[in-house]
Amino acid sequence: MLDLFADAEPWQEPLAPGAVILRRFALSRAEVLFNDIHAVAARSPFRHMVTPGGYTMSVAMTNCGQLGWATNERGYLYAPEDPLTGKPWPPIPAAFQALCHAAAVEAGYADFQPDACLINRYAVGAKLSLHQDKDEPDLRAPIVSVSLGLPAVFQFGGLKRNDPLKRLMLEHGDVVVWGRESRLYYHGVQPLKPGVHPLTGEFRYNLTFRQASYGELK
Repeated sequence: MLDLFADAEPWQEPLAPGAVILRRFALSRAEVLFNDIHAVAARSPFRHMVTPGGYTMSVAMTNCGQLGWATNERGYLYAPEDPLTGKPWPPIPAAFQALCHAAAVEAGYADFQPDACLINRYAVGAKLSLHQDKDEPDLRAPIVSVSLGLPAVFQFGGLKRNDPLKRLMLEHGDVVVWGRESRLYYHGVQPLKPGVHPLTGEFRYNLTFRQASYGELK
């Protein structure tokens, strides 16, 4: 298990062209990030979204930022208001922004300016099926994904759904950044196994930063 190296300095692990895992990169900020997750959820609660096909997602979700990812009967969309509360999504906390910027710079995406952060909460058995992040209008911007809490197996493939998959254990504090050649690679998360984490209890949390509108990216 990677937890054997929990006291090690953060290190980079190449994943694919344009993609890298920043191991332990968020570890020193984890408690602040976790507290901010609770603050966001107090305003826009976690919910299990229903896909256009009627499937209830096993992962509980909420958002923060100028735009939030949501679903309706027509498909997936980014909206400025939380459909559950009718109010704007909470702003992205300063600690989120600082971590995302630092990770993007470390991975070679210094111009990344996210305006949306999807927060996923995984309970035991929750998973994320293979998919592409393609609802964003400007695919020049990368994705920055932060893992907190229980470990999970991350699947990372290619441009086709049936391309070979890499299966990698993501643990508390790991950050995955992908863009450029791998921006539309299929990825997913295998069902979460039981466990208890000192900070997050029986859950895994994931922060996914995206640029959901046209920005000034060079």
